[in-house]
Amino acid sequence: MSKSIGVLGCGWLGTPLAKALMAEGYQVKGTTTTTTKLQALRDDGIDAYKVAISAEAITGNINSFLKSLDTLIINIPPNLRKPNGESFVKRISLLTEAIVKSKVGHVLFVSSTSVYGNVSGDITESTELRPRTESGKQLLAVEQQLMQHKTFNCTIVRFGGLIGPDRHPVTYLSGKKDLKNGHESVNLIHLNDCILLLKTILKNNYWNSIFNGVYQYYPTKKAYYTLEAIKRGIAVPHYQEVETPNSQKAIKSDNFYVKSHQLLTTIVS
Repeated sequence: MSKSIGVLGCGWLGTPLAKALMAEGYQVKGTTTTTTKLQALRDDGIDAYKVAISAEAITGNINSFLKSLDTLIINIPPNLRKPNGESFVKRISLLTEAIVKSKVGHVLFVSSTSVYGNVSGDITESTELRPRTESGKQLLAVEQQLMQHKTFNCTIVRFGGLIGPDRHPVTYLSGKKDLKNGHESVNLIHLNDCILLLKTILKNNYWNSIFNGVYQYYPTKKAYYTLEAIKRGIAVPHYQEVETPNSQKAIKSDNFYVKSHQLLTTIVS
């Protein structure tokens, strides 16, 4: 079991993940892009570094962060929706150069189910990839870049929509009118299941693999978000009435189940 782990990107997922890994006995380093968050991470016992990666350069002491790590978890978003969003592929290419120099042996890359695009039906890790968004296309390019590298072992985790404490899509959708795609199914995963999946991979050395991370519950968006709004006592979102039946897009965690005999079981609420 790799005992020294770096979490590149200690945000909503990365910070509780780092704490969970420390509780399991791992030595954990973490990064943030802000000075204020740096001290907060250190107060939590995380060996924290300020590191920012652009398409042109890496600022901060990336070499000290990577030094002596057995495993690096890359948990930074593409951020391509922002105006003038920089190439995610170029950012990870720069990072890869630093990883190779540091001699890190294992890389765990947090990706997204957006690499499947609009493929419908039951989706497994072997399903054809048809990304449509720029984010999905660049995530796929990065996945391929990392998996093909010969100097370290790499595993990819493709998470569905992330939910958990202080994060749920229904709060954004509440009260909105004339929403489309209410007939489509949800593909979500709770923070607790994200951490379970990542810890299981590390504990069992599931390297050179790909895992989907989605809780296996697939109601329509209209049915699910209506129920979640009512539970929270907030305005229900209203979807367009369409004749189209449930557009089932069920993303399965087949590889995770086959290897670990575990299902992602946290209740989506």
